[in-house]
Amino acid sequence: MNNKEPIWTKAFISLFATNFSIFIIFYGLVSALPLYATDVLNRSDEDAGLLMTIFLISAIIVRPFSGKILDLFGKRKVLWTTLLLYLLCTALYYFVEPFEMLLVLRLVQGIFFSIATTASGSLAADNIPVSRRGAGLGYFVMSTNLAVVVGPFITLTIIQSFSYDAMFLTLTALLIIGAFAALIIPADKRPDTPPAKNRLTWNDLFEKKALPIALNASIVGFSYAGVLSYLSIYSQQKGVLHLTSSFFAVFAIVMLVTRPYTGRIFDEKGPKYIIIPGLLSFVIGLVLLAFMNSPFLFLLSGAFIGLGYGAVVPSFQTLAIQSTTHARSGYATATFFTLFDTGLAVGSFLLGMIATQFGYQNLYLLSSVFVIVALILFMGLQKKKNRLA
Repeated sequence: MNNKEPIWTKAFISLFATNFSIFIIFYGLVSALPLYATDVLNRSDEDAGLLMTIFLISAIIVRPFSGKILDLFGKRKVLWTTLLLYLLCTALYYFVEPFEMLLVLRLVQGIFFSIATTASGSLAADNIPVSRRGAGLGYFVMSTNLAVVVGPFITLTIIQSFSYDAMFLTLTALLIIGAFAALIIPADKRPDTPPAKNRLTWNDLFEKKALPIALNASIVGFSYAGVLSYLSIYSQQKGVLHLTSSFFAVFAIVMLVTRPYTGRIFDEKGPKYIIIPGLLSFVIGLVLLAFMNSPFLFLLSGAFIGLGYGAVVPSFQTLAIQSTTHARSGYATATFFTLFDTGLAVGSFLLGMIATQFGYQNLYLLSSVFVIVALILFMGLQKKKNRLA
């Protein structure tokens, strides 16, 4: 491994900042909109979950076509265009109040989110030295992981101290900064693959080599949807809503402290040394969350979930991209996010129904069972890979 090849180039930093801003909006709204729906619009918990599901449905439908769109129009141009439209949608939250119109806005924004994140992820893969792909993609995915924390921290803090309108304006301002960062991104390093003639094939929609690991990631996404979509409501019921920002802060600190080590271990020893402990940590965190009866257990669960999520999801995305050629990085990225987003969408919908019928404790216990399923499947994939080696 050639450690002298730099990862943190000007292009990489620009992409990191842009991706960070995109996901701050995504995760910030995911945490705050359920409360907005229940407290301001007087909707049910299931309706609150629908705000997440409808967004991801549009993202999932469009995601398989994203790789083809990048090939046809160029990755940087597509990123700039979709980022501008994503910004416009974010600004519109300030003006849209009826729940039905909010659903339409979520549906439209999901389209631009899907294409923009595929473009940024593919550009990042193109700008990372091949010899440092594991560590580099791990660092890039950290922009998403940090947004998991910073987004909810910002939105939940603002709505408790100020108002929902102030939150929408703040998110719009943050995304404007990310849009300026995108302007610094250099042109694509190499020509895009020649577009196919006027027909779509399976290869234009999915990268089949990335499907097994992406399917595994979708199960993790299903489990994480319970944290993403319902933690704010659950913490409110438990009387610790004021600590939800601290939960995400602990989540972030654990990820930041462990990220340099997990990336290095991934490159030097292999993915199983990161993914298996990470999935086990995720299970422990979800079980702790299910039986949480004190502020200490609430924050401790955040530490275990942060450790697990921060180790597993970047590793899965790296494996998906490494499963194919450099020219197919856009398709591998799209395939990974298509299935991961599907897991989040299905989880947000089904887990909301489970929470309504059986309570949040059972929701998080069921989520932990699905993570165990993901662990078993990953170990099966590893055994199959070793037999073929």
